[in-house]
Amino acid sequence: MKQLYILTGCSKGLGKALLDSLLENEEHHVVGISRSMMEEKERFVHVQLDLGNTSALIEALPDIFPDGDFKKVVLINNAGWIGEIAPLGKLAPEGIAKIHAINVVAPAILINAFVGKYADKEVEKLVVNISSGAAEKDIDGWSGYSSSKSALNRISGVAQAESDLKGYNINYFALAPGIVDTPMQEDIRSAKSVDFSGLEKFISFKSNNELSSPEEVAKKVIYLMGNADKFKGVIQDVRKF
Repeated sequence: MKQLYILTGCSKGLGKALLDSLLENEEHHVVGISRSMMEEKERFVHVQLDLGNTSALIEALPDIFPDGDFKKVVLINNAGWIGEIAPLGKLAPEGIAKIHAINVVAPAILINAFVGKYADKEVEKLVVNISSGAAEKDIDGWSGYSSSKSALNRISGVAQAESDLKGYNINYFALAPGIVDTPMQEDIRSAKSVDFSGLEKFISFKSNNELSSPEEVAKKVIYLMGNADKFKGVIQDVRKF
């Protein structure tokens, strides 16, 4: 019987690795969301959308959450943006609004729609929000990223509390993926040292081959989604399993 996966940020990095892994199973049907155009194929429907455009996201919700006879429905809020790396006082106001639109507002809207669509369905239901260890750290230059991922963690916790209280039977995870070799890491390495004191450390992660591959991390995410009952607590880290 079919399983439905709704995956944001599916065109590159961890999202693309997740998409490829999911489609290896013929039971899996994926609705993927990304800014970049992607070719649709069997069991993959693509919604081209900039998650920073809140109005466009709201209009696209009917296309993102399809009807159907599924035994499992999963929302993976993978898309994220590091934003402008610079200290407060030097940030563009538009960038402040954009990072929270992508990293907080879009996942919250998608979670809200997911609950509204599937809460009363007698199927297995799961939401995985790709968070970051930065959510719990004060990193200079990362005020937008750290705070937005911290907000995503809290949304995940509140959503789980509501699910338990209301009997929705939805499991939520806020999953830190570790340090992954993705375009986001390229953005971090292109920052200016005057704006980010940890620049050299992140450059060394790449030069010392300390970055995990997207495919390696995707396997961990797939494992969590297939074994949700083995994980206790909302906040999870791939480096611990």
